[in-house]
Amino acid sequence: MKQVPSLAPTNCQDCPRRQQSLLGCCQLAELNLVSTTKTFQTYQKGQVIFREGSRLNSLYCIFEGKVKMTKTGGDGKAQIMRFTREGDTMGFRALMSDAPYACSAVALEDCVVCMVPRTDVLSLMEQNTQFTRALLRHLTDSLNETETRMLHMTYKPVRERLAGALLLLHRTFCLDSGNCAIPISREDLASLIGTATETASRLVSEFKEEGLIATKGSKITILNAATLTQISTQYD
Repeated sequence: MKQVPSLAPTNCQDCPRRQQSLLGCCQLAELNLVSTTKTFQTYQKGQVIFREGSRLNSLYCIFEGKVKMTKTGGDGKAQIMRFTREGDTMGFRALMSDAPYACSAVALEDCVVCMVPRTDVLSLMEQNTQFTRALLRHLTDSLNETETRMLHMTYKPVRERLAGALLLLHRTFCLDSGNCAIPISREDLASLIGTATETASRLVSEFKEEGLIATKGSKITILNAATLTQISTQYD
C-alpha cells in the first residue's frame, strides 16, 4: 500500500523539523506569526514544486520527502545541482535577491512542503539577527557546495565523481536509518555526475562487481563506504 505523506503541523512550534530548519532561530511569538500565514502543499513523486525562471513569493521548508534541484543546460538537458531533504529550505537566494529562481525543484518522492510568505521572511530578517545570520550561513554553505562540486566536475574522473555522488546520496537518503536502499534512476545519477547514462550504468555495475554496492532495480545500497570515500578523494 502506498504511504500517504504526513500533514504538516498547523503551528510551527510543534513541527519536529523546526530545529533542523532556519525557523529554529525564531522566538515563540515569531513562530506564532509565521503559523498564521504559512501554508503547505503535498507533491507526488516527479511533480515540479517550482520552476527555473519563476519568481518566488515564499520560502519553501521541506516537512517530509526528498527533492532534487535541477538547472537546464545549454543542450536543454536538466543538470542536477543538489538534493534537499526534511528540514531543509529552498528558494532563499531568489527570495533575498528578488530575482527569478535559478533552479527547478522536483519531488524525488512524495513530499509535504510548507511555504512561508516573503513578507514574513523579510520581517524576520529585520527583527531577528540570529535568523539573519543563519540565513547568510545557509547561503554561504550552498555557494561553497556548488563551487566545490563544479571544481570536481572539472578535474575528477567519472569513477571518482560517481563514488562521491553515491556518498552524497547516502547522506541525503540514509541519515536517519544507516544503510538503506537509495532510490535513484540511472538518468538522474548520470545527470548528477555529468556523464552519459550508459557510462553511469557501466560504472554502477563495476562497483557492484567489486562489492562496494548492491543494486535492486533502480535502488542502490552502499556496502563499503570506506572504499568509496578513498576512491572519491583520490584526486583531492
